[in-house]
Amino acid sequence: MTNIWKCFTLVLVMIAVAVAVDAQSADTLVRKPVEMADTMRSNGKIYVVVAVLTIIFVGIIFYLVRLEARIKQLEKSAATN
Repeated sequence: MTNIWKCFTLVLVMIAVAVAVDAQSADTLVRKPVEMADTMRSNGKIYVVVAVLTIIFVGIIFYLVRLEARIKQLEKSAATN
């Protein structure tokens, strides 16, 4: 039961910090356009960036799934010994 409360408290603290950090910016209501993003979007390079990031994240997820399967296999073999 205490783990649930620790997680809940941690989430509330993270939300409070995120709100406080966003409130610190002076131009919260007026956002300036990001020139780099506009340039990359107009050149079509933003799609390359998104594709590379997607490949990296899929690779990390694949690695973690395989690692979890190996750990379960080791746990299972250790339990039988």
